[in-house]
Amino acid sequence: MRVLLLTDKLIFGGAEMYFCKLENRLQLPGTQFYFASSPGELTEKLYHKENYIQLQLGKHMYNLRKLADFIKQKPIHVLHANSLRMVIYAIMLKHMTGKVFKIIYTKHNITSMEVQSRSLFAWLINKYVSCVIAVSEYEKDKLTRCGVHREIVKVVYNGVDLEQFAFQPRKEKKKFRVGILARLSEEKNHSLFIKIANEMRKDDRFHFFLGGEGPEEQKLKKMIAQLGISESVKMLGKVEKPEQFIRDMDVLLLTSKREVFPMVILESMAVGTPIISIDRGGIKEAVIDKSSGYLIKDHTVEEYCEKIRYLASDTFSYETMAITARKRVMHHFSLDRMIVETLNEYKTPLEQSNQ
Repeated sequence: MRVLLLTDKLIFGGAEMYFCKLENRLQLPGTQFYFASSPGELTEKLYHKENYIQLQLGKHMYNLRKLADFIKQKPIHVLHANSLRMVIYAIMLKHMTGKVFKIIYTKHNITSMEVQSRSLFAWLINKYVSCVIAVSEYEKDKLTRCGVHREIVKVVYNGVDLEQFAFQPRKEKKKFRVGILARLSEEKNHSLFIKIANEMRKDDRFHFFLGGEGPEEQKLKKMIAQLGISESVKMLGKVEKPEQFIRDMDVLLLTSKREVFPMVILESMAVGTPIISIDRGGIKEAVIDKSSGYLIKDHTVEEYCEKIRYLASDTFSYETMAITARKRVMHHFSLDRMIVETLNEYKTPLEQSNQ
């Protein structure tokens, strides 16, 4: 069996890290895996460069011709698309090559097509895609409400590398470090994080750290300066080692306006840094409120502050939550489990096609 995995580009992001994890870890006797994308900063994370097809960002006809030539030389059985654009690539490649292969689609994010034309989105998926991998039950329900056939949607949770994100017991520090790790974009709602820091400015126990890059950087810097909280709020820019950033924090916040199933939630739980998150998307499938973290119903500064202060003052509750969260990730959200369940989806379409 030959499997070709496609993603748009290897810039830093959740979908792109997912692609890299599969590239690094997929193994199945009798199966050859190939990978294709436009390059980016994550290209260096690929292990199997000999099986990597480099595409060019935005040059769709060039990419399609290159992939079609490859498929004609080495017929594939499964094409795993990591975005809706790559699903469309897969459909066009079927017509260009005349080859028969199964299409699997991992849906990470909300797409413009499903917002603007749900019926077209559902028709496209139902007609051409054998299996949609949803990263949460929440996303599966959304897909079926959109009109995608429920029987083709399989939930495979994102998985954490438990060795990279190893558990670290908390060490007592003079300062209680509150962090957020996310792209500096409008939907991640960093302004709420800064408002929380401003609300707690009079308590010098707390320091706040923003990790990440993005288009909102200058706006957020200006907001911090205008509030006069530059001493207690630091913007760290690009984070090369997310596991170290998360371990360095005493608590991690997630303040997004919308989410599907953010990886940083699981990573924080894995290392033992308690998470205080807005309750959006499929987050509640990972974080059990008051047990493996805290869920906040609304974007309320006061409620976030209350939870931060409580965790800072109650060592027993803090340590209990950290251990509970780590166990939950080990049992339900490990990278090994994600790999096994993904491989099962590769095998299933092939078996069905042979019937």
